[in-house]
Amino acid sequence: MASFISLSLLLLFLNYPFLSLSTNPEGNALHALRSRISDPNNVLQSWDPTLVNPCTWFHVTCDSNNHVIRLDLGNSNVSGTLGPELGQLQHLQYLELYRNELTGKIPKELGNLKSLISMDLYDNKLEGKIPKSFGKLKSLKFLRLNNNKLTGSIPRELTRLTNLKIFDVSNNDLCGTIPVEGNFESFPMESFENNRFSGPELKGLVPYDFGC
Repeated sequence: MASFISLSLLLLFLNYPFLSLSTNPEGNALHALRSRISDPNNVLQSWDPTLVNPCTWFHVTCDSNNHVIRLDLGNSNVSGTLGPELGQLQHLQYLELYRNELTGKIPKELGNLKSLISMDLYDNKLEGKIPKSFGKLKSLKFLRLNNNKLTGSIPRELTRLTNLKIFDVSNNDLCGTIPVEGNFESFPMESFENNRFSGPELKGLVPYDFGC
C-alpha cells in the first residue's frame, strides 16, 4: 500500500512538475507574483517557496498568526505585471508597490483584500480602468494611484469608502466627472489634476462618465 501511495505521488509530480512545494496559500500567491516580475536587483532572492510560510522573506511582514499583513516593494526597480493571485492575501493591510516599472491592468481581485488600509501603486506604468471592486475595501484609508496611465472614469463605488482619507489619481488619463459625494467632497483638486476630467459631477445634469 505504501509503495502504491509513493508511486501515485511520483506520478503526480511527473505530470504536474510546476506544483508549488509550499502548502501556504499566501506564500503561493507571493511566489506567483515573483514569477510575473523582473527583479534585476535581486530584492526577492529570499522568497523561497519551499518554506512553511513567507514570514521570513524580506519585504514581507506577518502578524502573530503568521498571516501576511504587509508587502513592501516600493522603489525596488521591479517590472512586470500584477496578477489575480494577490487577491488571496486575505489579511493584507498594506500594499506598497510604488515607484517601480509595473505595467498592465490593476487586478480586480485586489478588491477582495477586505483588511487593506493602504494601497500605494503610484509612479508605475499601470493602465486600464480603476477596478469597481475597490468599492468593497471598507477599511481603506489611503489610495494612491497617481502617475500611471490609467483610463476611464472614477468608479462611483469608491464614494462608499467612508474611511478613505487620502485619494490621489493625478497624472493619469482619466476622464468623466469628479465625484462629489462621500469623502470625495474633502479631497483637494490637486488629487485629480493632469487628467481629462470635465469638472465636478453635477448630479442629475451631467452623466458621471461625461467626456469619456
